[in-house]
Amino acid sequence: MSQAEQAVEIWKRGVAAVGGYDATRQALDAVSKPDAILAVGKAAAAMACAALDHFGKINTLVVTKDGHGDGLPDHVQTIEAAHPVPDARSLAGGQALRQAVEGLGPDAHVLLLVSGGASSLAEDLVDGKTLSDLAALNQHLLSTGLDIGAMNAERRKLSRIKGAGLLSRFTGARATVLAISDVPGDDLRVIGSGIGALPDAPEFQAEARIIASNAHARSAAAEAAHQAGYAVLANEEAMHDDYLSVAATLGAQLRDMEPGAMIFGGEPTVILPKTPGRGGRNQALGLALAKEIAGCPGITLVVGGTDGTDGPTDAAGAVLDGTTWSPEAEDALLRADSGTYLHKKQALLTTGPTGTNVMDLVVALKR
Repeated sequence: MSQAEQAVEIWKRGVAAVGGYDATRQALDAVSKPDAILAVGKAAAAMACAALDHFGKINTLVVTKDGHGDGLPDHVQTIEAAHPVPDARSLAGGQALRQAVEGLGPDAHVLLLVSGGASSLAEDLVDGKTLSDLAALNQHLLSTGLDIGAMNAERRKLSRIKGAGLLSRFTGARATVLAISDVPGDDLRVIGSGIGALPDAPEFQAEARIIASNAHARSAAAEAAHQAGYAVLANEEAMHDDYLSVAATLGAQLRDMEPGAMIFGGEPTVILPKTPGRGGRNQALGLALAKEIAGCPGITLVVGGTDGTDGPTDAAGAVLDGTTWSPEAEDALLRADSGTYLHKKQALLTTGPTGTNVMDLVVALKR
């Protein structure tokens, strides 16, 4: 197995450890059978399948990203919507979630399964706001370089279901929230703009738990690297800044690294030009890191979104080494067109939907 193949395998082991199906199934042993299952986010289908396999047939609504709803039983109401910029189906998904919550009786137990991506995939707008307002806000936020907490604070201002708004409409007896975290600090008030957050003083029994996170993925990747014979030199959540700043910081560590493995996680930001090219933040970070290690022998990097997609593309990120960078890549970075360059270099990481979403993961190996 080549070093690049090893790096991809270690990255995949990290992602597999936070798979929506397994993480949910393991968490359900302490959960009583619900009357309804509501799942929203990129990992919603995998999480819902785990709950249905555990409890049997239950009224279930899944709101997820295009192409992420495969494998669900026929009785499940499934709404696929756009990400990262919402569309009309996002409004249908948000309204369906609200109506499902409001329709539950006084003795009901609802199981709410939440994962990243819900900010775009499901929305129920406050009076006076339209889909055009929502799409314009999301497009603006994606180009500003704001961190996820600041972005979601703006999104909540337009929403009837974010920021604990969804469960504030619940008049049943019990709510259980299981969440896969794609945000720093694993704060339920930030994941999906708080679509699964509990009201401040709920009038029902409530339990909310984070069942998978970036730390879990990094730990599993580190263990896989150790099993492959690499000394683990770093395991850090160190990617919460502009992608060029992240690349400069990590690049300095990579150029000086001894033989072994380094594991990094987080979610860098990108400020986009008015007419961006092809790619996402992982492809941009990957290409910026390729510049940092250009000419360095023996280093292989895998940079990828743990959900299996990177921005509005079908790639998760990139696989690169000291030979990936060339002078023409500079223009690709400036035009936010890293995906086009990496495609030409046959350096894209393509996995398809992974059934989870815990921010981004970088695996670096050196012989």
